[in-house]
This record gives sequence, C-alpha cells and structure tokens, in this order.
Amino acid sequence: MFPDWDASMARQAAVLDALIQHRLAAGPRRILDCSCGIGTQAIGLARAGHRVVGSDLSPRAATRAGTEAAARGVGLATAAGDMRRLPFKSSVFDVVVCADNSLPHLLSAPDVTAALGGMRRVLRDGGLLLLTLRDYDEIRRTRPLSTPPQVSRTPDGRVITFQLWHWHEDGERYDLEHFQLIPAGADWTVRRRRTTYWALSRPQLTRLLTEAGFADIVWHAPESTGYYQPVVTCQERRART
Repeated sequence: MFPDWDASMARQAAVLDALIQHRLAAGPRRILDCSCGIGTQAIGLARAGHRVVGSDLSPRAATRAGTEAAARGVGLATAAGDMRRLPFKSSVFDVVVCADNSLPHLLSAPDVTAALGGMRRVLRDGGLLLLTLRDYDEIRRTRPLSTPPQVSRTPDGRVITFQLWHWHEDGERYDLEHFQLIPAGADWTVRRRRTTYWALSRPQLTRLLTEAGFADIVWHAPESTGYYQPVVTCQERRART
C-alpha cells in the first residue's frame, strides 16, 4: 500500500507519538493497536520505544504483524480479536490506537458504540484514544467514484493500486473495490478485494464518542499533523458505568 513501508512506519509513528506525548507527556506507554493489520502503526510505535500489543479481526493479519516486527528486531505481542469484543482486561492500556480508516468498517451505530465502549473499557483512567479515518465530510460532499492509481516498487516489480467506490442510496455507505495489478512476466495479474465502509462524518463520530464516555475530543487535520488522514484524539475521563 505504501511505496516505502518502513519509511511510512517511521513517519506515521513520529506523528502519532507526538500526539500521545502532547496529551499524556513523555512515555514509554502501554499501547493497544486494536486494528493492527500487518503492523504499520504497531511496529512503528514499538520501534519508538512503546510497549505495544497488536490485535486484529484477521488472525492471519495479526500473525503477519508479529512476523514483520520480529524481522525488524522489534517485540510485538499480537492476538486475534474483534474490536467490538476486545479480548483484554479492563484498564490495562495507556493508549488505544485504531488507525487506517478501520472504525468505519463497522456499518451501524450499535457496532461503533460497542467498539468504542470496549476501547474505553481497556483504557486506564485518563487514557488516550487515537483514531484515524478518511475525511468523510469532504468525501460525502463530493462522493468520488474512484481513487488515482498508485505505483509501488516491490521485489517483483512495480505494483499498481487503485480503488472503485460504489455509493449506497443512503449516501453514507459505500462498497469499495480494491484492485492491484501485479507483474507476472510480460503480463499482469489482477488482485481484487471488496469491502464496505460507513462514511462517518465528524458530527456523527463526535456524538458517538461523547455517548461512549470520552471527553476532550479534538480533530487534527492532515495540514497540522503531517499525517495522511484526519486524526481524532480523546480521553477516558468519566466515571465508569
């Protein structure tokens, strides 16, 4: 997905670490990346000195994250887990990260509420939640149908990636088709994946975060952070129910 994955890990970790230090002061911190995928943010934050656990709905992705971390000499504990039912004890993490537009995979308010409630449960008092997602206020205004092709260099040659977006009638959800053109000798192999997202607006997500018990909700634009997506930070500061 990224032209230089290791460079992107370091760049993203630097931005996220700065936001963590701004809200919680210097670390290291105990961090849960609850949608770690193959480890982009989790590995980067572990390399920055934090104690990181990565979990993902896909056991295969979580295992890959651990393998990639080990290949770079980084300790990263991983587990398979649904963010709506996190398999961790309460009040054990200083920070929970949910990055790369992962939360909008959940397509209903009850599912998002369950996920946010679980994230709040595993945070210590005053702990920080850090979310990144697409700029859906702008996207819902323009309703794009595709993304520009992106070219990445791999050991096997250049890989071309692009997406097609198919909007639902409600104007809030869309099916995303992710295409990769992979060199195969003189020809190309096409890899296609499909998923659905809920294009959560800022007011919608802010309301859901507030209802889940988070406070001090701040939206950070890419122009101010250098991160490739908007970032939301908020803290667990209310009496638990």
